[in-house]
Amino acid sequence: MSERPQNDDPDPNDAFDELVDAETDRDPDLAVIEAGSRTLRAQAGPPQDGVPARPEDPEVDRALRAVEEELAGRWGETKLDPSVQRIVALLDILGSPQRAYPSIHITGTNGKTSTARMIEALLSAFDLRTGRYTSPHVQSITERISLDGSPISAERFIETYRDIAPYLEMIDSQQEFRLSFFEVLTAMAFAAFADAPVDAAVVEVGMGGTWDATNVIDGDVAVITPIALDHTDRLGETPEQIAGEKSGIIKKDATVVLAQQPVDAASVMLKRAVEVDATVAREGMEFGVLSREVAVGGQMLTLRGLGGEYPEIFLPLYGAHQAHNAAVALAAVEAFFGVGSDHARTLDIDTIRSAFAAVSSPGRMEVVRRSPTVVLDAAHNPAGAQAAAEAVTEAFGFSRLVGVVGASADKDVRGFLEAFEPIFAEIVVTRNSSHRAMDPDELAAVAVEVFGAERVQVEPRLDDALEAAITLAEEEGEFSGAGVLVTGSVITVGEARLLLGRS
Repeated sequence: MSERPQNDDPDPNDAFDELVDAETDRDPDLAVIEAGSRTLRAQAGPPQDGVPARPEDPEVDRALRAVEEELAGRWGETKLDPSVQRIVALLDILGSPQRAYPSIHITGTNGKTSTARMIEALLSAFDLRTGRYTSPHVQSITERISLDGSPISAERFIETYRDIAPYLEMIDSQQEFRLSFFEVLTAMAFAAFADAPVDAAVVEVGMGGTWDATNVIDGDVAVITPIALDHTDRLGETPEQIAGEKSGIIKKDATVVLAQQPVDAASVMLKRAVEVDATVAREGMEFGVLSREVAVGGQMLTLRGLGGEYPEIFLPLYGAHQAHNAAVALAAVEAFFGVGSDHARTLDIDTIRSAFAAVSSPGRMEVVRRSPTVVLDAAHNPAGAQAAAEAVTEAFGFSRLVGVVGASADKDVRGFLEAFEPIFAEIVVTRNSSHRAMDPDELAAVAVEVFGAERVQVEPRLDDALEAAITLAEEEGEFSGAGVLVTGSVITVGEARLLLGRS
């Protein structure tokens, strides 16, 4: 195991450290490395994918930071009270904005955000005004609430918060616990969608299903992406237990779109569907991926939807898991439009093709630089890591791959690293700015057991870790085909994205 030698010379990056510390002290759940760093030997392309930077107007930026600070003063997303009592009380006093539009509700362990973005793109292509609520964010908190495919502006985010702020105090005073960070954001999203107004909302759960703050909607379509072990301390230690919690989003007379699931998990969800008279569409039965081929910049698919086949679909995302997400998204939109039940027909194929071709999913197998190629992926559990490992191997064929990993302490880190061991020639372990981040030395200890000491390098600062990995990749020469994969956490990926110039 190697680590950069230490010396007593003044560190030219002290100012950077101070700014990062200030960000972390201000808001440990939301902080990202906004301070910049010494120049990495990495050239980034233009901003893309609608991931917003900090507001350019200083006054707006100050106002947004003030809102972030107020939100951060509430329970974070990892501290939960399993109840929807508070969010129900808040939405009641706001006039139940979540009832103003039909919704597609999404739960599962992996793939929720990518699937939500695909559903949003498809609905928008059919001229519906959409609202999308997803979590966590990659770089900016405003990403979580989108209208018409784009994050709401900082100004609108601030205005929405200020509109509901007086009611937050009223609910806080009436409840045993104050409204949480996630509950307030959820109410903000529902209010923003009603105010727009939207024709349809695409809503991703924060965690679980039954007692998640989003489970105050009656989704016309309930989508359940693949279930795996994650958040086992809160959701259960087996796929069956986790499925019981997540199946809580299945409502009476809804259509349930089920991705491929473990058998015991699927049986739980099917039982729930029967209990509430919901219609079920299962991947591999009523819909699925008929074929897929790797293509430049993504993959070419033939999908079977609820109404028939959709050939020659170009998806600009990498990996078999994204193809399956696309099939789930298509079935969800078909179900929303009544295809497969009320109508035995396919949706317009040209519209479907153009919608999928325009899909993006920042931080999911996202290439942020070339020579050497640096890829970001927000995998954070063993199942996600396995999907990412398969995707990067299939799509890029690197001659040598260096991993940069910054993980959260509450995850199955060993299982995560074991999924990447066959494809990482070397690994640089680091940490992000979150208080949940695993200590680099502790992470390194696990990594050494998985990879061996000679393949592990420790760089406590993320900017140093990125430079170290790029240097390792460049050792084989400019045309060697080596690459870097940054992974382990959405926060790690978001901060790396900023450091590499994506803003």
